[in-house]
Amino acid sequence: MEAAAAAAGVQLGSSKPQIATQAEMAEARVPLAYRDQCAHLLIPLNKCRVSEFYLPWKCEPERHAYEKCQYELVMERMLQMQKIREAQEAKVKGGASIGLIPATAKLA
Repeated sequence: MEAAAAAAGVQLGSSKPQIATQAEMAEARVPLAYRDQCAHLLIPLNKCRVSEFYLPWKCEPERHAYEKCQYELVMERMLQMQKIREAQEAKVKGGASIGLIPATAKLA
């Protein structure tokens, strides 16, 4: 994947900076799977959830901000993958491909 990304000229990873430090995430007991560029929004969301007994209508602004951040990360990854696929398709089309009918065949 990294070789394909390098060949396509696509930089892997997110353009968003990691705001929450590892120490902050460990102190807030954020699971490893959720320690991404949106973890700084997850920490106050989880605190709100605990203080409000997980009532879904209590922490809407925090939840919305976190979900928006997650959505932006997913869209960024999809755009990166699309650029890699387009570069690979252009490479295949531009290179010598083996067709079903040889170029030397005489098609009346």
